[in-house]
Amino acid sequence: MIVGAVLMVVSGTVIVGGKVLLSRATSSVTRQDLLGETGVGGGKAANIDGAINILMVGLDQRPDFPEEKIRADTIVILHIPKSHDQAYLVSVPRDTRVRIPEYPKTDFRGATDKINSAFASGYLGPGSELEKRARGVELLSKTIREMTGIQFTGAAIIDFVGFEAVMKELGGVTMCIERRAESIHLAVNDQGHVVKVWYDDVAGKVRGIPTGYHPIVYEPGCNQRLDPQRALDYARIRKGECCPNGDYDRQRHQQQLLKAIISESTSREVLTDPRKLARVTDAAGKAFVLDTQGVPIEDFVFTLKGVTSNDLILVKTNAGQTHPIGGTSDEELTDDTKDMLQSVRDDTLLDFLSDHPDFVARTT
Repeated sequence: MIVGAVLMVVSGTVIVGGKVLLSRATSSVTRQDLLGETGVGGGKAANIDGAINILMVGLDQRPDFPEEKIRADTIVILHIPKSHDQAYLVSVPRDTRVRIPEYPKTDFRGATDKINSAFASGYLGPGSELEKRARGVELLSKTIREMTGIQFTGAAIIDFVGFEAVMKELGGVTMCIERRAESIHLAVNDQGHVVKVWYDDVAGKVRGIPTGYHPIVYEPGCNQRLDPQRALDYARIRKGECCPNGDYDRQRHQQQLLKAIISESTSREVLTDPRKLARVTDAAGKAFVLDTQGVPIEDFVFTLKGVTSNDLILVKTNAGQTHPIGGTSDEELTDDTKDMLQSVRDDTLLDFLSDHPDFVARTT
């Protein structure tokens, strides 16, 4: 869920149309040092002349469970090669078993656990919500760096509420549905009223469906117009016939949704409507917390302005196949995936994908 890229791409187009909108868009962004000493700058201003790696973290903070640990529901690496003419989206499976290093800021002594708990271990402890989230990203970044050697040029945090707000201003998105998908989050009645439900992993079934309601179903087909609630719902489904590879299919659908959002944001209908464009950039700016490692946002905008939705390549971790660790729900990374992540570190990802085309995801 890397909606930060929406602001970058949209604002890159706005440079041509007027700097007023660009200034307005960037002024609404919440800025915070998220990477700390784990960023490429090591606490100093980063250099974006070379390859760029941005850590994007999507949070699923559930208001119904305020005491539950906040985990990184989605972890995506946005990789831009030194040529600055293309972008790659690499999703890191949230169930990947990793060694999480110690983190003195929260007295965390280190552990072997799922990678999404790295954020939770940094989040724990006193401080404002923003400070706690920043610690979570720093420990997650440190974990990925020790696992892959990748250092990040920037980072962003977004939750589902902010993500949906951007799509609301766009009026929805157009997507292709690959396979019949039955929602595990939403149910609807004959009058079209939608309610939220939840999936019981232990029982393997959807709970909380009121009488007269049934789960929303998405039928296969392209050029389907989805409202914000349904688009986000479809991108989060990880169970059923739509998703034989579970979270890996969900990752691909999330990447496809991001690409659909960027396509919608840079469409003629948006760019020729100044009021709508302003609302979209405002929503994008307010939707996330951004760390550019001391680099002005405008410099990032200029650097990324040549990257459009057509230049986004979706990369499948583990080639999109599950590799569970026996007796657990944890996942392990294949040797090829480890090589892929090292190619991100070394800025040779294009060479890797040329030799491993099965790692490139379909965009429809």
